[in-house]
Amino acid sequence: MTDPWGSTPPKLLVWCTDCEKTVHATQRGVVSKWHEDQGISVDTKLVSCDVCDRALLFGQVDWGDGYDEPVRWWPDADRPLNPVIPEALRNEHDEARRCYLAKAYTATVVMIRRTLEGVCASHGVNERTLVKSLDKLRDDGRLDARLYDWATELRLLGNDGAHYSGNPVSREFARDALDFGEAMLDYMYVLTARFEGFKLRRQADRQQHNQASTPVMSPES
Repeated sequence: MTDPWGSTPPKLLVWCTDCEKTVHATQRGVVSKWHEDQGISVDTKLVSCDVCDRALLFGQVDWGDGYDEPVRWWPDADRPLNPVIPEALRNEHDEARRCYLAKAYTATVVMIRRTLEGVCASHGVNERTLVKSLDKLRDDGRLDARLYDWATELRLLGNDGAHYSGNPVSREFARDALDFGEAMLDYMYVLTARFEGFKLRRQADRQQHNQASTPVMSPES
């Protein structure tokens, strides 16, 4: 099929939510935008599945070293992880996503457990067991009570997946593991750094304001 201009539309290899498999899709339109504040270029692409004609919306982000693989934005969006998160951890979580899309739900929760191990290792914590590593992160103040609870439940779910019990991991639990794992990565590597930067900017702003409001004393005073 050709477009009205007589050229062949580009093809993408994507996951179709209706076919539930990887398919070739035809690009029907694209909007490119440069985000100066982040220094990234984002292409938003409307495509149609070559098998079932399902309309899908994908995004591709160029962080400065070429475009990433297309990420589905609609339906059931999976946004790309922030590049501030260490690449090794992004790769672990991306593999968990691929397991989920392949309906390998047990493998999904095991990969999220591996991601937790990677979080500990990235903070220089390599205790004999994951539970002890998480305890150390909590005791060192790098995991607050809420995140520690999340990590503990994800660890236990990952244990269920890693050891044979005859009971498969459900799709719902696998989706929960992906979402909470992503939230932990965002909190520990993205939001924490942004908040520290926010505090520094606030401090600098207050100092500047105080200096501007301090009256200048004349020599005769």
